[in-house]
Amino acid sequence: MVGPWSTVGPHVVLGEECELISHVVLDGRLTAGARNRFSPFACVGVAPQDLKYRGEATGVTLGDDNTIRECVTISRGTAGGGGVTRVGSGCLIMAYAHIGHDSVIGDHCILANNATLAGHVIIEDYVTVGAFSPIHQFCRVGRHAYIGGGTVVTQDVLPFSLTSATREAHAFGMNKIGLERRGFDRERLRALHHAFRLLLAAKMNTTQAVEKLRAEGARSEDVQYLVEFVETSKRGIIR
Repeated sequence: MVGPWSTVGPHVVLGEECELISHVVLDGRLTAGARNRFSPFACVGVAPQDLKYRGEATGVTLGDDNTIRECVTISRGTAGGGGVTRVGSGCLIMAYAHIGHDSVIGDHCILANNATLAGHVIIEDYVTVGAFSPIHQFCRVGRHAYIGGGTVVTQDVLPFSLTSATREAHAFGMNKIGLERRGFDRERLRALHHAFRLLLAAKMNTTQAVEKLRAEGARSEDVQYLVEFVETSKRGIIR
C-alpha cells in the first residue's frame, strides 16, 4: 500500500505487502523485501551526506519485516564505500534515527530514537542502540550488544556487552538480561561471564586477556567469536 503524498523513485523495487503510510520518500536504487512498513516522513535511499558523492548509481537494500518509523533517514551508498547501504530483516528503526552511507545493519536490530550512524558503520545481529547515541565512522558493533542511551561510540563495541556512558563510554560487562531473553543457557552465559571478567575486570591489558583466553582453548563458540572480534578490531575496543 502506498499512502497519500508518498513518492517512489523509478528505480525502487518493493516486495510484497510493503506499506507506505503517508509522506514517505523512497529514492535511488532501493530494493526492499516483503512486509516493510514506512512511517510518515521517512526518507530511504536518498543521496548520501558526503561531499565526494557525484550522483553515482548507488543504492540501499532492506530485508523483510522492518519497521521504519517517523523521519528516519537511510542514505544510499557511495562508490568509495562499496556502493550499498544494507539493512537486514526484522529491524525496528525508531523515529529520527539516521543510517549513514555504506553502513551494514544485521537482522533483528533496534535503533532507538535519534540513534545516529555515520558512514561505514557495521552493526551485527541482535544489537540495540540506545536513543541519542552517535556511532563514529568505521566502527563495528558486535552481535547481541546493548548500547545505552546517550553513549558516544568512537571505538568498536564488544559483542554480548552492555556498553553505556555518562561522559565516556565504558563496557560494564555482559548483556546478561538480553542474552537470557534470547535463550542463552547457563553454560553459554558462564563461559561468556568468564571471558568478560578477564577482558574487563582482571588486572591485565587486552592483549594479555586474549592470550589467556586463547591458552584456555576458548570455552565456547561464543567466546571464540568474542576473541576473534577483539583481534580483528581496527579502531580498538571500548573496555
